[in-house]
Amino acid sequence: VQLQASGGGLVQAGGSLRLSCAASGRTFSSYALGWFRQAPGKEREFVAFINQRGDFTMYTDSVKGRFIIVRDFAKNTVSLQMDSLKPEDTAVYYCAASTLVSTRLPGEFEYWGQGTLVTVSS
Repeated sequence: VQLQASGGGLVQAGGSLRLSCAASGRTFSSYALGWFRQAPGKEREFVAFINQRGDFTMYTDSVKGRFIIVRDFAKNTVSLQMDSLKPEDTAVYYCAASTLVSTRLPGEFEYWGQGTLVTVSS
């Protein structure tokens, strides 16, 4: 599966952005999807996960209540709605696909999209 992320940009603290990741291929529903981010000088970190059926999600603690991950089976997309953004959310965001039903580990995602930069100004 090929993934194409979009939607990044510059936003003020407290604002919102919606990232989208388009997946190609007929096996979209076979993959769980995740969002990760990497800030300058830091390791890539888990942000959000949604399972193959779209009925189970996980979030890192720092984004709970602010970010929502949703997948659209008709459009073969996964989105990340980000509200109440903070400067510490600034990072390159990546979408990824995994055959596992529940994971937060980057190494367990087989496919990755290119990153999209999110910059939150204070």
